[in-house]
Amino acid sequence: MINSQLAAIRQDYLLASLTEEDTFDDPILQFQKWFQEAVNAGIDDVNALALATVDAHHKPHNRIVLLKGIEQEQFVFFTNYNSHKGNDIASNPNVALTFYWVELQRQIRIEGIATKLTVEASEAYFHSRPIESQLGAWASHQSEVLHHRHDLEKRFELLQKEYDGKKIPCPPHWGGYQVLPSVIEFWQGRASRMHDRIFYSKEIDSNWKRVRLNP
Repeated sequence: MINSQLAAIRQDYLLASLTEEDTFDDPILQFQKWFQEAVNAGIDDVNALALATVDAHHKPHNRIVLLKGIEQEQFVFFTNYNSHKGNDIASNPNVALTFYWVELQRQIRIEGIATKLTVEASEAYFHSRPIESQLGAWASHQSEVLHHRHDLEKRFELLQKEYDGKKIPCPPHWGGYQVLPSVIEFWQGRASRMHDRIFYSKEIDSNWKRVRLNP
């Protein structure tokens, strides 16, 4: 029953097209253009992306994180360095990012190398976060087994009392990553599954090569 329901799901893509002439030579500029159009469209969680990593045993993992900036043409997000994703990146810095904005029938796929931000940059962002989020970064032993939610809430309450009226330090196990892209692909849904795919790859001379891919 479920398989027949899934097979019957159909959606045609009629909103827009994407030609080589529509895109910038630099895919970072093209990303910024599409991202601003997504913001203007009022898309919820517009900066949400799927982050794919591979662990030390070559097993892939995927989860949603939030883009928090583009610095020197690198894509920035923040997390607990002791989390599953942090451990994966420590053993294999190759990652993939995917944005999907269903309202615009668009997808952006990015591959690259993740490295840690400087301590200073991580601390600056940490202190820009709401107080509750700062406390949460200390309270949560991210990705570790939690036997009872009460234990997490109790740690949070104790931290609230400990840092009441005080500046909360950035945890040494928390901070940012920057992803230097080597591949960026822009996908625009088209009718009859004849989608537009504009693919950029970084050349040895650091210039970007742009080609069209079959859908």
